[in-house]
Amino acid sequence: MGKQYCHLDHKERTLIYWWRKEKLSFREIAQRLRRSHTSISRELRRNRWCHKEYFPRGAQRLTDLRLRRRVKRERLKSNAVREYVHQKLPIGWTPELIAGRIKQQGELPSVCHESIYQYIYGVPPDLIGCLPRHHRKRKPKQPYRKTGERIKNRTDIEQRPKAADTRREYGHWEADMIVAGDRTHGLNVLVERKSRLTHISFLDNKTALATKQVMCGRKQAYPAPLKQSITYDNGCENACHEEINEALGTASFFCAPYHSWEKGSVEQVNGLIRRFLPKGTNFHELSHGEINHIEK
Repeated sequence: MGKQYCHLDHKERTLIYWWRKEKLSFREIAQRLRRSHTSISRELRRNRWCHKEYFPRGAQRLTDLRLRRRVKRERLKSNAVREYVHQKLPIGWTPELIAGRIKQQGELPSVCHESIYQYIYGVPPDLIGCLPRHHRKRKPKQPYRKTGERIKNRTDIEQRPKAADTRREYGHWEADMIVAGDRTHGLNVLVERKSRLTHISFLDNKTALATKQVMCGRKQAYPAPLKQSITYDNGCENACHEEINEALGTASFFCAPYHSWEKGSVEQVNGLIRRFLPKGTNFHELSHGEINHIEK
């Protein structure tokens, strides 16, 4: 693997300035700096102050300005792609779905979902409300709190059967909890990885006991081949996973801390549920019929 390129810094620009004063050639300067002679030539051509003379401080300012402008460059330069995004977002499509469909159809210039997100948050802010999680500002993907080990006898998700990872067989589930607005109760969500069958159940509280009772009640009647494993995150509501395994005959697996994306099926479903029940909703006001409607 070749050496990774890095931009010239202010010290190198100062040396270029003085060596050019000494009439050194581009190749001699490049050899001393261990750079390509074309880099030296391009530097002196692009960063002349007022297009006349080369000065280290002026060259650095021009470079910094060019880098700032590059970060703010326009996203989705194709008018056709922009129109497609404006058409699909209001009807519930996510940037991931839009980017995937554009690539599949091959009729429009290919674009990644990250570019669509940057376009939404950079140009037409009215489109932010069309996103499943319409945060006013994009949130960094990093943990916001530190917690100690609370769940005993965890089995890492890397040991989960390959058939579950590739969705080759039924019976492998992912579990999560959606917290209500008052943070005292919530919804238990179960998603089967192959069929995407979804169960949504009301939780009177966020305890491990309530979670165990709900999950056992929803899955007790399933035959053994349809309840092989359950993948959890590290929330304290999953502390009774061994009792669930004993009651249902399942195996339990856990994501790494702060890696909830490793159980992406249920996380995706959570985003869809939030379209019906935005953050701040009081789930006590929901009837069983409304929950069943969302589930279906």
